[in-house]
Amino acid sequence: MSTGPRMSKTASMTPVMVSLVFLVALNLRPALTAVGPLLPSIGAEENLDEGLQGLLGALPLLAFAAVSPLVHLVSRRLGMERTILIALGLLAVGTVVRSYTGAPGLWLGTIVVGSAIAIGNVLVPTLVKRDYVTRISRATSIYSACITISASIASAVAVPLATSTGWRGSLAFWAIPAVVTAVIWLPRARAASPDSDSVLPTTVPVGTVWRQSTAWFVTAFMGLQSTTFYIMVTWLPTIETANGNSAQQAGLHLFMYQIVGIVSGLSIPRMMRRPHNQVAAAVTASVPMLVGALGLLLYPGWGIAWAVVAGLGSGASLVVALTLISLRGRTHAETTQLSGMAQSVGYLFAAMGPVAAGYFARVTGGWQASLLLVAALAVLQGASALAAGRARKPHPATTPA
Repeated sequence: MSTGPRMSKTASMTPVMVSLVFLVALNLRPALTAVGPLLPSIGAEENLDEGLQGLLGALPLLAFAAVSPLVHLVSRRLGMERTILIALGLLAVGTVVRSYTGAPGLWLGTIVVGSAIAIGNVLVPTLVKRDYVTRISRATSIYSACITISASIASAVAVPLATSTGWRGSLAFWAIPAVVTAVIWLPRARAASPDSDSVLPTTVPVGTVWRQSTAWFVTAFMGLQSTTFYIMVTWLPTIETANGNSAQQAGLHLFMYQIVGIVSGLSIPRMMRRPHNQVAAAVTASVPMLVGALGLLLYPGWGIAWAVVAGLGSGASLVVALTLISLRGRTHAETTQLSGMAQSVGYLFAAMGPVAAGYFARVTGGWQASLLLVAALAVLQGASALAAGRARKPHPATTPA
């Protein structure tokens, strides 16, 4: 193990430099969540129907699935800090390309944006665990809160920004914080050097998680909660507009959907402190999305209320999914494999959600079928929670003789 080098490196950094990882986390969602409120404008100008708009929303998730398993190869060669610096640069470039290089750039830039964020998705949690080894739970909560706050702000300001700059300027705006963060991160990247941070103990043979039923249940939970989240982020503004709300009101509802997730995300870990409560916590996190989807379907006039209810479930489900990955990995190596499996397969499944929801809307001429899809996925998430929430026996390698 390389515990010594990791501890010495962390100890040599100031608290401010260590905390910069949360600034990186703030950049991991705005470039994605700003798209949903602007999809009607993008579709009208670029002549994209609901199916193509859904594909545009799904492209970053496909990039997540493709890039996530490969991140460790670059990180092992360059070091995590330098790899994140590259990701921030790619994020800024992709955001600008997506906005100002025509129809081909819209698709290519979206892929670059998704690839850059995928790098952060993999490495930021790893840095949090390394640098806050005695406060992992608290640091993970802050990390999740940073993602949720930035995602909700981006959704809320997307339409107001577009009124003065157009949808292109509204999307391109998010290159600015990426550049600023890269400049602030640069001293940390220079101070770091390629090391063995990504080399973890290999007590468990490579690939074994793919043959573990628990790993598949955790992956299913991760994928299902991601699917419902990205369907809502992509289509909730359009659904609310179809229900008679203005674009500004729809953006506000999406903001509320995401911001309330902070409260539930910070609260749900209390239910997971004891192993026998983890099933209850996972199921509890799954129920609000079902209620919110059915509410939007049956009582659309209460849109903001259902957005809040669904958002509570979404925020809690994300924290439960990340926590289950850590808890169900019985060794460091197994946890790393499980994380890669859950993110790759989970986001690949999630990428189908916005496309399917857009397709159903185009075929049926309404959003009822899409909301039923969200409700069905929430039920499946609850079912997977019954298995994923069960504690595992320790791996033989971690059990004292």
